[in-house]
Amino acid sequence: MNPSPSFPVSRARPQAGLAALAVRIRQWAGELGFDQLGISDVATGDAQARLNAWLEAGYHGGMDYMAKHGIKRTQPAMLTPGTQRVISVRMAYLPACAAQQDWRARERARLADPRAAVVSLYARGRDYHKVLRQRLQQLAQRIEQETGAYGWRVFTDSAPVMEVEFAQKSGLGWRGKHSLLLSRDAGSMFFLGEIYVDLPLPVSINNTNTVNNVSEKSHGQASTAHCGRCTRCITACPTGAIVSPGCVDARRCISYLTIEHPGSIPEALRGSIGNHVYGCDDCQLACPWNKFAQPSCVQDFEVRHGLDGASLVELAAWSEPQFNERMQGSAIRRIGYEQWSRNLAVAMGNALTSGAGLPDDNARAAIVAALRARADDASALVREHVLWALQQGGRAH
Repeated sequence: MNPSPSFPVSRARPQAGLAALAVRIRQWAGELGFDQLGISDVATGDAQARLNAWLEAGYHGGMDYMAKHGIKRTQPAMLTPGTQRVISVRMAYLPACAAQQDWRARERARLADPRAAVVSLYARGRDYHKVLRQRLQQLAQRIEQETGAYGWRVFTDSAPVMEVEFAQKSGLGWRGKHSLLLSRDAGSMFFLGEIYVDLPLPVSINNTNTVNNVSEKSHGQASTAHCGRCTRCITACPTGAIVSPGCVDARRCISYLTIEHPGSIPEALRGSIGNHVYGCDDCQLACPWNKFAQPSCVQDFEVRHGLDGASLVELAAWSEPQFNERMQGSAIRRIGYEQWSRNLAVAMGNALTSGAGLPDDNARAAIVAALRARADDASALVREHVLWALQQGGRAH
């Protein structure tokens, strides 16, 4: 990775040579496991105004980093001087084992089982930040072997970058009403990554922007919205976090509450969290385009530690050392054991509510026992949520 925050001055290169290079870049991206690649310029239109309105509404909640970088998020050259193009890629994360079944039906069944601990699909394998960053660096270095020294910097949800904005602009898809990027070929079950470069590569419009065996051509159409009048993602959100098409109030979003929010979860929202213990895929499960979701060819995204079938009681039995060991290399470890325990307590409390659907008294007793084991936890945050959970079943400790 270029160690400098700004780029060196690149040598002038013939446009014909850059067009041929763009074709080879797509080929190399496919060899590295990326499913699609697009190239855009750095203009972002009214993105800054939309971002400002979102921030002014307070929809970012406690994510202060969304505001502190100013215009760097929408102006790549302010973040890394010299940037002329953004190379955007997508990589499927749906585990191959899940794709062999009717994965959406299986996920819905787990959501309906109050004993199940539901972890967002993207987090069941290795931390995607590490996987994509490593492969993006390999792609950037492969370009360097061809061109000689040039300026580049890679990103994977790790800096002030308008990922969906640039992916849409490069022809990889459109922003769905749930605010995620959607593709007609792959739904939304994929990660995005970027390389900022100082090469004036041809942009993707009117160029083939897919790799591997995907045959879609851009021609500006991939960034046209294809949601129509469908509002399934909006109505599927348990907490009503999608306040308008493409606009999410993070303060109500289950992914934000279980991952980004470090403190006490507002009581008014706890019941709507259901049995989600890390993240939420409800809007994606409801989206009709995800019937086209593609299985990942990357082994790193296969499920670890049985997170696709674990129960609340099973995960609640993990000690902090066990959590740290088993979540090594996982995106989940970032939230820490305290937040993990808080989330499990909320989910167990929801399982104890009348009408939750526990199959028998043994299942209820196991959850109550797991909660009582943490009633005197060293963490005040955990104790608060455990007490609330026990109260849901009318069996306060």
